[in-house]
Amino acid sequence: MGSASASSLPTTAGAGENLVLILDFGSQYTQLITRRVRQLGVLSLCVSGTAPLSSLTGLRPRAVILSGGPHSVHASGAPSFPEGFLDFAAEAGAHVLGVCYGMQLLVQSLGGAVEAGERQEYGDTEVEITATSSALYGESGVGNRQSVWMSHGDEVVRLPQGFEVVARSVQGAIAAIEHREKRFYGLQYHPEVTHSTQGKETLRRFLFDVCGIKADWKIQDVLDEQIKTIKSMVGTDEHVICALSGGVDSTVAATLVHNVIGDRLHCVFVDNGLLRYKEKERVMSTFNSDLHLPVTCIDASEQFLSKLKGVKDPEMKRKIVGKEFIAVFDEFAHMLEQQTGKRPEYLVQGTLYPDVIESCPPPGSGMTHSHTIKSHHNVGGLPEDMKLKLIEPLKLLFKDEADEIYVQAIRDAGLYDTIWQAFAVLLPVETVGVQGDQRTYGYPVTLKAITSEDGMTADWYYFERKFLADVSNRICNNVRGINRVCLEKTSKPPATVEWE
Repeated sequence: MGSASASSLPTTAGAGENLVLILDFGSQYTQLITRRVRQLGVLSLCVSGTAPLSSLTGLRPRAVILSGGPHSVHASGAPSFPEGFLDFAAEAGAHVLGVCYGMQLLVQSLGGAVEAGERQEYGDTEVEITATSSALYGESGVGNRQSVWMSHGDEVVRLPQGFEVVARSVQGAIAAIEHREKRFYGLQYHPEVTHSTQGKETLRRFLFDVCGIKADWKIQDVLDEQIKTIKSMVGTDEHVICALSGGVDSTVAATLVHNVIGDRLHCVFVDNGLLRYKEKERVMSTFNSDLHLPVTCIDASEQFLSKLKGVKDPEMKRKIVGKEFIAVFDEFAHMLEQQTGKRPEYLVQGTLYPDVIESCPPPGSGMTHSHTIKSHHNVGGLPEDMKLKLIEPLKLLFKDEADEIYVQAIRDAGLYDTIWQAFAVLLPVETVGVQGDQRTYGYPVTLKAITSEDGMTADWYYFERKFLADVSNRICNNVRGINRVCLEKTSKPPATVEWE
């Protein structure tokens, strides 16, 4: 769920005793905390970490989690929780868990010391339990180790009075702290990402054993909330356009809205000239035959390609794509107005939260501290003067869910359901090769395949040598102009999923 103001909090929030409040200080992983808590059956709400205390009026969380963030606590203008927050948490009887930046902020606010680390820790690291008994790790035993995901340049060098170190990194940095009496806890690493192998268990222990929260929330609550929102937004005689890409996200969004408003939803699939082989035919067949969604296919390939011609900057490409999509939808809206007598005011998109936070800060989100990774054409690529209002029923959720030769080879090898995402990247660089006993100048293709639960973090998939050899040969032998096939072996982070 995205950072919210009090007015935009779900009506199910209330003052429930099993509420977990997450203060967002700009980490790209903040929403994974929300997700992990919900996976454990607990309602979690994420709000801006710098929102005024008045925005939390009426909430009595059992736990508050302070997220990580891209800043140093020493940086000018570094975000901090609002004045009076610690008193608010104490009065509510809430347990406070600081994660990464959140831990450093908590330590500094309580009189401890945070300094730039001599050795920065990023990525996969081991931490060692240093306490015989702790709230976060239980009776794990001194010396036990677990793999975690670190991402920090600063480190805690002096604890406030009453705190205990319960884990350190193998490099010696303080990795976990507790003050049980005051109900303060801290983790220097990110327990929410899958690379922290026992992170979910640590969160489980914090929520249930430490905070005493009950698992009484389910995902159906989110669905019910979104249905209510759609009904309240769209009038009984209003028509809505849906941007269908053919992927899981927009299809689910379209199906959800269609179930609410029926044939007043008009889906549009745009051929932008950048589709995969036979993709348009496959997508339209699925929509018509299997999903029975009302879809119009618009061929705008020349329009898109002419605007993209000669453009190399990836961010500019995203802006152009976003602008042209909206132009197509505006024109379609005008056509519908002539047919129905009422101009559609809303556009449905299958935007997910990973799209949003990588494009942060999106307009009206209230988020001010996230760093933009790239603009998503559904978010950062939208023009400011667009006439259509957005309906994004999946915007607060995550996805648990290539080109022809490569993906078909993956299917043939029985790997399709094992790999989360796979595609081939054509690089605009000529390389020297030898084909047909002659020197050639062709282009390289890079193959990418990843495993992931949510798209926020990802590992590269380990193919067997024979599979790669066969795919490489098939591509070079069947695709004119390709003389080199490479394999990407980079996780996210440091890379993103897409190449650009």
